[in-house]
Amino acid sequence: MNDGHNRRINYLRISVTDRCNLRCVYCMPKEGVSLAGHSDILRYEEILRLVKVAVKLGITKIRITGGEPLVRRGIADFVAAVSAIDGVEEISLTTNGILLPRLAQPLFDAGIRRINISMDSLKAARYAQITGGGDLATLWEGIRAAQEAGFTPLKLNTVAIKNFNDDEVLDFAQLAWENDLQVRFIEFMPLGGTKLGEFISNDDLQATIMTRYRLQELPPLDNDSRGPAQLFAIEGGKGKIGFISPLSHTFCAHCNRLRLTSFGSLRACLLNDAEVNIREALRGGCSAEELEAIIREVIAQKPREHCLTTSSAGNFWRKCQREMFQIGG
Repeated sequence: MNDGHNRRINYLRISVTDRCNLRCVYCMPKEGVSLAGHSDILRYEEILRLVKVAVKLGITKIRITGGEPLVRRGIADFVAAVSAIDGVEEISLTTNGILLPRLAQPLFDAGIRRINISMDSLKAARYAQITGGGDLATLWEGIRAAQEAGFTPLKLNTVAIKNFNDDEVLDFAQLAWENDLQVRFIEFMPLGGTKLGEFISNDDLQATIMTRYRLQELPPLDNDSRGPAQLFAIEGGKGKIGFISPLSHTFCAHCNRLRLTSFGSLRACLLNDAEVNIREALRGGCSAEELEAIIREVIAQKPREHCLTTSSAGNFWRKCQREMFQIGG
């Protein structure tokens, strides 16, 4: 499947829940959220039906997200069912890592080989503050469990927030230098109720890192494996450092993704509010041909680039209306 801008669409990100066991300050509002009821989110059977149709149209890569996907019951069995679908070549997961101590091995056995783990501070008190009470020691247990299970490459995702955790940039770089990990810095995106003044460019983070370490950019293996991260080797180090810069250096020209929200909406762009409700069709007894037509419609409407713009002062003029937990991380 190619979209209207000749990008091959072969990657589907699936949010299985809007619920999370943490309350990260940049993701969920302090006052809490109105969680969807059980009947409001897609059933596993409905997701599997959609995946089977999407695979016939060219989807080969699946990523499971949330909310926090590991809080949903039966997640390992669901992953095994997705992995068993003929045509799915790769299935991966994004998680906050808190439940990995008991789920890392079952997930590996179910077919996942790559995991991205959110980790926004190396300081226990600050980590608890950012996550609304998360325990850093438990996260480290989850990381070790993932390593022992055999997940590779293991990626740690860090959202740098100005005057909040950007003073830890060199500490995270050292973590990558000392360990066989990918530490990836993700620019703070203007979703929902986020504060615009908290943005810091990855150019600034990279400049800080290069005061201590020499970085060598690594090319993508090929166009199909090209992800959003600009990846660097660290001279003399074991791991790698990545920069995901959707605002300062857009990667829209290589975007190959669709997103399915837990509520059953199909989106062609994370940072564009356009979406199509596919839950109603699934529950209305639609045929496989009708599902295929909906997917093709979403792909045809995939924008050339996201709709966020900045002023000369760097302040964002427009934000997406949904929160990250509503879209899928």
